Amino acid sequence: MEFKKLSPSAKKVQDTLKTLGFSHQVMELPHTTRSASDAAKAVGCKVGQIAKSLIFKTKNTHKPILVIASGSNRVNEKKIGNLINEPVEKADADFVRQKTGFSIGGVPPVGHLEKLMTFIDEDLMQYKEIWAAGGSPNAVFKLNVLDLVKMTDGRVVCIK
Repeated sequence: MEFKKLSPSAKKVQDTLKTLGFSHQVMELPHTTRSASDAAKAVGCKVGQIAKSLIFKTKNTHKPILVIASGSNRVNEKKIGNLINEPVEKADADFVRQKTGFSIGGVPPVGHLEKLMTFIDEDLMQYKEIWAAGGSPNAVFKLNVLDLVKMTDGRVVCIK
């Protein structure tokens, strides 16, 4: 794999990982990792090993919710809403940037502007290693699910 110099967004994620005590290395790739299939192709793994960070918004209180889903799964919004006792909807690009500091397609699991309630797809547990977005549409980093749970303080749930 060929690497590029880290963009400011990817560097922010790298710095956050280091601050949290993790040694994972953010890599900026020459090809897009914006979608789960693009990311899987770029790093040579299964689509299910891509931990895609999706931001939802609660419909009444407008709070951001981070759902880290296996790349092969679709999030059941009703299920997430039931977990927090409030309906949720997919957040638009402006809300995502305002709450996380990152653009859709590069939202990482850490380094957001504010603390996010986080849910992690239980289907990621089957993989020894997974890949998460690193802050830009070309940046990723490799990790395992236990580290993902620790770094995000996320709750492992069924999201399908």
